[in-house]
Amino acid sequence: MKSIERRFNLLKGKNPYWSTLICFSEAIYNQGFGEQAIHRWFKKLVDKDDYAPEDKRAILSFLKNLSKKAEDNQKSG
Repeated sequence: MKSIERRFNLLKGKNPYWSTLICFSEAIYNQGFGEQAIHRWFKKLVDKDDYAPEDKRAILSFLKNLSKKAEDNQKSG
């Protein structure tokens, strides 16, 4: 089973100077994770200092689109 946390930890280890938000974005990119999983793991893995609280809704919306697979994006566009 694919795991956001496993992918996140691997990226964080390889890129210690990246923010947790960037590592999380890379971990879910083009992986087809659901909205609930993205929200749950975002809360657990991303440091609150890496984003402004008022931007959280927009960031989560962006991450949901970022996680979509390429063929899903072509169908909707």
